[in-house]
Amino acid sequence: MKLEPKKILPKNPATFHGFRFVRIITAIYLFVMLVRSCIHLFSSDGGAHSIAGVDISITGGNNIIAMFHQWGAIQVILVLLLYVLFFRYPGLTPLILLTLAMDPVMRAISGKIMPVTTVGTPPGEMLNWPAFYLLMVLFIASMIRD
Repeated sequence: MKLEPKKILPKNPATFHGFRFVRIITAIYLFVMLVRSCIHLFSSDGGAHSIAGVDISITGGNNIIAMFHQWGAIQVILVLLLYVLFFRYPGLTPLILLTLAMDPVMRAISGKIMPVTTVGTPPGEMLNWPAFYLLMVLFIASMIRD
């Protein structure tokens, strides 16, 4: 078993030479990400209070909701772009997984810079590190030479 870092940017991105389960789980993960993004974009409070437990009854609460809606919008754009790359260029699966794995890391960093006060632990925070570990396992598996 040998890792091939060249698979991150393959010469031929039209084909993926690796384990099929990596692509299946990645497609499911992207779908979950799309659903999560749509919730932020389309729910009445952007998921700020109903999911994340952020107090939106304060002055500026509407701004918090607006920021959650905007966050959902950019997430939808990102996941749709990743889906296009995923289906059009299967060989970019390792790069897509690396990109997805950076999301929980950046969330953790931003949470350390400025923690968000919530009523309970938001699902995104609770699932942050398990998602990172899953994505890193998939990333490493996608780099194994078959």
